[in-house]
Amino acid sequence: QVQLVESGGGLVQAGGSLRLSCAASGRTFSSYAMGWFRQAPGKAREFAAAISWSGSNRYYPDSVKGRFSISRDNAKNTAYLQMNSLKPEDTAVYYCAAATRKSSWTRLSDYDYWGQGTQVTVSS
Repeated sequence: QVQLVESGGGLVQAGGSLRLSCAASGRTFSSYAMGWFRQAPGKAREFAAAISWSGSNRYYPDSVKGRFSISRDNAKNTAYLQMNSLKPEDTAVYYCAAATRKSSWTRLSDYDYWGQGTQVTVSS
């Protein structure tokens, strides 16, 4: 079993930055890929970023490419999502997730474990 706990959310003005953290416990952190998803009110949960086991491969949707950066520190059992140039449309609850199987890592079904989420609100 893997436990994931997100932190770092909050209120920020448009154009600002936030760094989310996802602390993992349980299984060996370096054995699974990590992803970030987000869910805005009234909308489906959507893919925001993913990183492979070693950190050598990273994936982003076009909506955040060039503004968001995912990283991981396997020694600290933590994944990060650096969000820059934030826009009001980035407002959502952000969830981190862990995947034990090799896949595209861009779909909800690719992931086995989920955190509880952290709120990010971007004001205009």
